[in-house]
Amino acid sequence: MTSTQLAPTQKPSRSGHRPLRVAIVDEELPYPPTSGKRIRSLNLTMRLARRHELTYICHRNADPEEARRAADFFEGCGIQTVVVDRAIPAKSGPGFYARLAANLLSPLPYSVASHTSRELRAALQQHAATHAVDLWHCEWTPYAESLRSVSGRRVVVAHNVESVIWKRYYETEAATLRRWYVGHQWRKFEQFERRALAEADCTIAVSDIDAERFRREFGVARVDVVENGVDTAYFRPGAGRRTPGRLLFLGSLDWRPNLDGVSRLLDDIFPAVSAAEPHASLDIVGRNPPTWLRRRVAESPGVALHSDVPDVRPFLANCELMLVPLRIGGGSRLKILEALAAGVPVVSTRVGAEGLHLEPGRDLSVSQDTDDLAPAVIAALRSPERSTRQAASGRERVLARYDWDSLANEMERVWLDCVRGLST
Repeated sequence: MTSTQLAPTQKPSRSGHRPLRVAIVDEELPYPPTSGKRIRSLNLTMRLARRHELTYICHRNADPEEARRAADFFEGCGIQTVVVDRAIPAKSGPGFYARLAANLLSPLPYSVASHTSRELRAALQQHAATHAVDLWHCEWTPYAESLRSVSGRRVVVAHNVESVIWKRYYETEAATLRRWYVGHQWRKFEQFERRALAEADCTIAVSDIDAERFRREFGVARVDVVENGVDTAYFRPGAGRRTPGRLLFLGSLDWRPNLDGVSRLLDDIFPAVSAAEPHASLDIVGRNPPTWLRRRVAESPGVALHSDVPDVRPFLANCELMLVPLRIGGGSRLKILEALAAGVPVVSTRVGAEGLHLEPGRDLSVSQDTDDLAPAVIAALRSPERSTRQAASGRERVLARYDWDSLANEMERVWLDCVRGLST
């Protein structure tokens, strides 16, 4: 375990309350911000660190150089770190499949069991014994299991309703054996979420839809909503000319819902679009693409893969449309907010746009599922004036509702209410 200790400082509180001492528990340090979860976690944490005394307790980032840069960045933001020297097991290779098989004997879903470690529990217990903690903040639902080792008020951030994602995996999986295994995980996640959220003082959902699911299906008594956001100063419309017909897929390429969407894009959607619009091209941008995807792209005319790029804004500035071909997922899509903040028209499935306060037809184009996405893309390419109007309307909505500063204020309110024992 490594630890970065910083001298305590007096920080102003927006509400007049003394600065809270908050321990944030997560899988890794969310830096650099290369995925939707990291972007959210980092933006809210940086802003709240200006007002409160934060300690980030997590496993080590898998890449050693990234781990070092992340620790330096957090220290520069005035955030204490306690990093357990144990990386999350890889999701590939013989060992991965052996762990999946072994998980059949565990009451915990694989995503929970693989993120739970004796080392992390020991770090939490040590911190609880040596530091006053006003609030434990679980930054991802699976880490609620590790937090059972300490006492005190706690909030759990549910970036998704995990069991809904697994249910959608189950509904879209064609292979019999995989479908059986996914169904097993779905049922375990339902049981885990029900228990973990019942034990929390407050659940924080990222959308009204997810909050209602937690109340209705899990009987969660206290649910607050802190939506996903966007840095509206960082993502702005570009000054250059967009390339006609250039389509963009943007998202982490080590997350199964995105890979499922990319597969549909390469198998069906883009071939149909390029048959109707021969000038169309497709950029796939994201981190950690698997080997099979690199091969598929190399065999696909008009398609280019850009992995682990330092800045996605040039791709947003150059494309004519961003596509969100998701049929599996939960929470809400930060990439839609980023695209609209940058003035990029968006064509999405219903699942892709779920959870966002955007109006289909006014702010973006939405199809029911991936089967209907290609005609929607073709229509958008053939009606550039309409697409531009939608992007302008969507940008206005994003600027009004989804700025990180106001969302950090909302997170702070939830923290203060939880510490005071207030309920909604």
